[in-house]
Amino acid sequence: MFADLHLHTRFSDGTYSPEEVVAQAQRHGLAAIALTDHDTVEGCDPVGRLCENAGIEFITGTELTAEQAGNEVHLLGYLIDVHQPRLLAELEKFQVVRQQRIREMVERLNRMNVPLEAERVFALANCKAPGRPHVARALVAAGLCGDPDEAFERFLKKNRPAWVPKFKMSAAEAIKLVHEAGGLAVMAHPGLNRVDQVIPDMVEAGLDGIECFHTKHSAPTSEHYLEIAERFDLLVTGGSDCHGSSKGAPVMGTVKLPYRFVEKLKARAAERRTAPANYKVPANP
Repeated sequence: MFADLHLHTRFSDGTYSPEEVVAQAQRHGLAAIALTDHDTVEGCDPVGRLCENAGIEFITGTELTAEQAGNEVHLLGYLIDVHQPRLLAELEKFQVVRQQRIREMVERLNRMNVPLEAERVFALANCKAPGRPHVARALVAAGLCGDPDEAFERFLKKNRPAWVPKFKMSAAEAIKLVHEAGGLAVMAHPGLNRVDQVIPDMVEAGLDGIECFHTKHSAPTSEHYLEIAERFDLLVTGGSDCHGSSKGAPVMGTVKLPYRFVEKLKARAAERRTAPANYKVPANP
């Protein structure tokens, strides 16, 4: 039995519908999946219902962008209550910031005489949490770039002329938000961010786990983070980070996390929920 705990849909910057995500999960024989769209939980209910019908275990989730000591980190929140009022209120704030970021990117493009309209991006995105990939797709659809890679290289990558920095909460704030929603906070794809030096402080702030297995982690990279997880008594997760066809070929099925790691994740969440408020749950009791 295997799981994929890092998936995106059209509710953020993926291209798959809930139906396509679940169909792909069935095709790859996955026993469990988690939906981790950026700054939204909008897709969790529909994907959850489809998983129930398909006999696939569903784990609620989201992906938050945070900052630790000036370094960008991504946090996956698992087993969260997707109807918790404070979580929804904070996600709504992040979504407003995302929408404003789109407008700022389009304004920068317009100043370079690239005639793209923000409303075209929003119409194409058709979600509450738009991102740079939607701008790239809109540039391609308008005939202003040949493909999304060109759009990123010319305009949208960091330090390119239309790049706008992301809003980032502190890692401690993000971890607290996930915990208050009844979930577990896991550091996403650390091999991509390469900020190992911040892990001890994040552990001190309550980090629960680390994504050791990822499509872009080599075997030595995964082993490196497995050692870090053991050193700090962190839970181990893994996933494909599949965005559908928006970032090249679909990658669901490239990472199959053994189900025992899902069991440990659920056990920790249950222990956290039943622990006294002032009790710090050990990672691997």
